[in-house]
Amino acid sequence: MMNNLYSEKLIYRYYSSPIGELLIAGNDEGLHLIGFPEGKGKVLPSDEWVKDPHCLPEVEAQLQEYFAGERKVFDLKLCPHGTEFQLQVLNALLQIPYGSTSSYLEIAQEIGRPKAVRAVGSANGRNPIPIIIPCHRVIGADGSLTGFGGGLPTKQFLLALEGVGQQSLAF
Repeated sequence: MMNNLYSEKLIYRYYSSPIGELLIAGNDEGLHLIGFPEGKGKVLPSDEWVKDPHCLPEVEAQLQEYFAGERKVFDLKLCPHGTEFQLQVLNALLQIPYGSTSSYLEIAQEIGRPKAVRAVGSANGRNPIPIIIPCHRVIGADGSLTGFGGGLPTKQFLLALEGVGQQSLAF
């Protein structure tokens, strides 16, 4: 379970999605994180955060459109935290089109660090804004589903939602 990584004060709410209650948190700068209801991507709000059931309405609206199959590209202000390398990986993830997948090796090559495959996997696993920064679109070089903060069933659901057929994935 991921604890609070942010020292600043964030506002948060829970959003009921087809994959469970997602924690969404941000501030005036933008969206800082999405936490899954279970798995290693579960995030608990910090005591300093302020719960507001009406905050981040644009995030909720765009997530609803995504889960309804009506949105393929998000248009939100994002404020992911991480090292320079992690932010490079997150930026590369944003380039993976809806309904497509990429491998850790391909991401490593894209950012000019072809030998950093494991580091790419680690950075992918630390993605603070899953779904919107589509870490679920990263699979093993052999087509296998690999670890995912929300659990493999959630990853399978998101890929199926985007039309990535199981025939192209190795389970």
